[in-house]
Amino acid sequence: MTELVTPTAGRLRRPSWRERRLLVGLLLVVVATVLGARAVAGAGDRVPVWVAADNLVAGDAVGSGSFVRADVRLAEGMASYLGADAPPPVGSFLLRDVRAGELVPTSAVGAADAVGVQRVTVRADAMATTGLVRGSRVDVFVTPRASTTAERSAPATTKVLSSAGVAAVLTTSGGFGSGSLTSVQIYVPSEKVQALVEAVDGEARLTLVPAVGAATGGAG
Repeated sequence: MTELVTPTAGRLRRPSWRERRLLVGLLLVVVATVLGARAVAGAGDRVPVWVAADNLVAGDAVGSGSFVRADVRLAEGMASYLGADAPPPVGSFLLRDVRAGELVPTSAVGAADAVGVQRVTVRADAMATTGLVRGSRVDVFVTPRASTTAERSAPATTKVLSSAGVAAVLTTSGGFGSGSLTSVQIYVPSEKVQALVEAVDGEARLTLVPAVGAATGGAG
């Protein structure tokens, strides 16, 4: 009878360098797929909103450059902010201050008839306006021009405005020191515009004092 040949077990061999490269490649594909899926999921959690491009002051007209778009994560209350899935409301007006970089609340923008302030340009002592920028808030003090010698000894200074918004800091004239004046545009409540204009026309001295928490910086 023919003797049967017993099969011998083959030796286990180490994976070749080609197989290791294949495994590494597969691992990289899996990692890239997972990261891509997370990125897509994260992008789906973001919504476009408008944020203030600069310090915006109550009374400002909304222009094409007033807002910039930002994509933020979904959160409760996002519906109360102005969405950037529609064009900015150019031609509307700010009803409250919004600082640069802040999300713009829908309640901060409205029609012209909802604005209760008007721009008035005043001239104040340059030293008193140091550090004021657009968006600052100031208290306005008026010292009437003295018409007699007796009045010069005791000028009556009164505060006529509280926390008025600064729309712009303009030019400085009159040289250096206490004699120089700076022109500043401020937003004045409509019912107080006449009194302030009369003070300006009467050559009263105006002093602007930064309100508590007012924005300050270099002249802008």
